[in-house]
Amino acid sequence: MSKAKNLQTGHVGLNVTDMDRSLAFYREVFDFAVLAEGKEEGRRWAFLGRDAQLLVTLWQQSEGAFATDRPGLHHLSFQVDTIDEVRATEAALRHLGAEFSYDGVVPHGEQASSGGIFFTDPDGTRLEVYAPSGADPADAPTSGAPTCGFF
Repeated sequence: MSKAKNLQTGHVGLNVTDMDRSLAFYREVFDFAVLAEGKEEGRRWAFLGRDAQLLVTLWQQSEGAFATDRPGLHHLSFQVDTIDEVRATEAALRHLGAEFSYDGVVPHGEQASSGGIFFTDPDGTRLEVYAPSGADPADAPTSGAPTCGFF
């Protein structure tokens, strides 16, 4: 039996505390469509994506906030084509009052031209939107490690 040759990440499932709040956030920030949804009390869920491709699932089955000091998801990252798209996402997030880890677009590290924005969703889940080029490498907020590793 051979290993899968074309392994890819499928969708990412996130636990949320308030489905309505999270749906509004993910739809506004990422322009996701609701592909399917469960509205039964005690069993709320939503499948989000674009062009019928499932990207993120939300499950209302948690309490509290995202714990950065526990094993599990470190952060969820989305790649876009250009830094201008990163900046447009940043503007939408600022309008929503999102919390950022760094001010504005930052490179992934010293002398890196890839970079983006680092922020949290309403439950504190760490998120990133980045472009593979266009960041100013002079503005690296961390030294000796990737920016996305310790925010």
